[in-house]
Amino acid sequence: MAITTFDDLLDEARSQPHAQRLLMVFVQAQLPDFPDAEQRKRFDQKEGGVLVPTVCVDKTPDELEGMHTLVEEARQTGAEWDLFFVAAMDDPEDDEEIQRQLTRITESLQVGNLGSLIAFDREGEAQSLA
Repeated sequence: MAITTFDDLLDEARSQPHAQRLLMVFVQAQLPDFPDAEQRKRFDQKEGGVLVPTVCVDKTPDELEGMHTLVEEARQTGAEWDLFFVAAMDDPEDDEEIQRQLTRITESLQVGNLGSLIAFDREGEAQSLA
C-alpha cells in the first residue's frame, strides 16, 4: 500500500498482525544559527532551514480517529510545528522502550538522518524532504 496521507498510515498500522505504536516527533522549521543571505532566501521561500523538534508523542492507531484528531491534540499543546515525523513499531508495552525510541528518532532528526521516517504536513499529506 502506498502511504500518501497520515490516514493511510493509520489504516496500514491497524491492519498489522501485531499491535502497533506510532512514534511521532513534531518539528518546526527555523533558520540555522548565523544564516547567510542564501539560507535566508531559501527559508523565506519555505525551502530551507533546520528542523527543530518541539513535541514527541506516542499513540496506538486506535487512539486516533484520524488526522483531525491528531491536529486537535497538537493544537492543545500550544507548541508550534510545521511537520511531524512518524515511525511505527510493534507495541512493546514498555514505556521505557518507547521513550528510548522517541529519543533515538529526535537525535536522528537533529543530525539530518530521516532514515525510515515518514514526514507529514499539517494537512496530513506525506512529504518528500529529499
